[in-house]
Amino acid sequence: MSVGSRASAFCHSLLQFYGGRGSVGHSGRIWMEPADVGSNVTNLAELFAGPDHPSAQTLEERAQREEPALLKTLLEQMLLIRRFEEKAAELYTLGKIGGFCHLYIGQEAVAVGALSTLEPDDYVLTSYREHGHALVRGMDPGEVMAELYGKQSGVSKGKGGSMHLFDKRRSFLGGHAIVGGQIPLAAGAAFASKYLKQSRVTLGFFGEAAVNIGSFHESLNLAALWKLPVVFICENNRFGMGTPIERASSLYDLSQKACAYNMARTWVDGMDVLAVRESLKEAVDRARKESAPTLIEARTYRFMGHSMSDPAHGHYRTKSEVESQRRHDPIKNLSAALETIGVINAEFLEELDQKIRDIVEESVAFAERSPEPEPQELYTDIYTG
Repeated sequence: MSVGSRASAFCHSLLQFYGGRGSVGHSGRIWMEPADVGSNVTNLAELFAGPDHPSAQTLEERAQREEPALLKTLLEQMLLIRRFEEKAAELYTLGKIGGFCHLYIGQEAVAVGALSTLEPDDYVLTSYREHGHALVRGMDPGEVMAELYGKQSGVSKGKGGSMHLFDKRRSFLGGHAIVGGQIPLAAGAAFASKYLKQSRVTLGFFGEAAVNIGSFHESLNLAALWKLPVVFICENNRFGMGTPIERASSLYDLSQKACAYNMARTWVDGMDVLAVRESLKEAVDRARKESAPTLIEARTYRFMGHSMSDPAHGHYRTKSEVESQRRHDPIKNLSAALETIGVINAEFLEELDQKIRDIVEESVAFAERSPEPEPQELYTDIYTG
């Protein structure tokens, strides 16, 4: 039996285990009815099993249903994030970038897949690991790099740095440094859209360490109670800083957190950009048409440390674990799938990579030649009483 067939059979058996009160989509993903509560998963290997996540079809088979132009765009966006972050790491070690710097390497499929489902005026709020989301949302790489440098031409005028990218033009309402601080803001943005009778959807991204704080629960409760057009996306990379999920949460299947609030939920392979996109399309459609919220747990993995302050593996995970997870690299896997089905070839990949590297180098040059903020900027964009 193929991996896809086994996964599909697993989905149906799991659905029976949960009482049969949900549905299995054409991709094999389980969508539970809001009131259904399953028992806790105790085996972490089930949660981070890479390609054995439930999917009735291979990545190649699912890619064949998409337009080649879209597939190339998804690949290009993920590669832009990867090369930008690699350069940011290099510049941080050279002292060009100060403060904190949290890289998105390994998690690219979540931002790219999710944001590909949005309209231009939909709202996006993220945590401090937001360089990738900002780039995909359309921010100029030079302005993002300049912000990391703390320069006047940065997207936040050099005042936000790595953790506080903001662009009203693109409805990007910030990276937020306070863990979970953006979750109630996402609910608030969705409330504003509904109150003003706008057809806007809000995506709120956060890490798995945020699901145990009070504002997460308060926000989900109000979103469900008031039927807000918001999608909460938990990017579960397994580690809250250096603390593994099994040492911080009594519940490993974090998507079940939505059960307490009668909210639609699912989990998705966050290393598979097409799986993320498909899952988000359903959730965004639910939000836009029904004004109903959803919690999605994207199970992913960061290949770098929590921030540039700690090494890639360190004392809380082994080098072999990181290398093992690299087999599920979302960029390499999509590239291989697209080559297999004839959408791209090695020459295309080489040219694309060079194009992206040139864009990143120009972003660095822009940041280098940009001016420092003037001293009087200390007194602008602040609240006064």
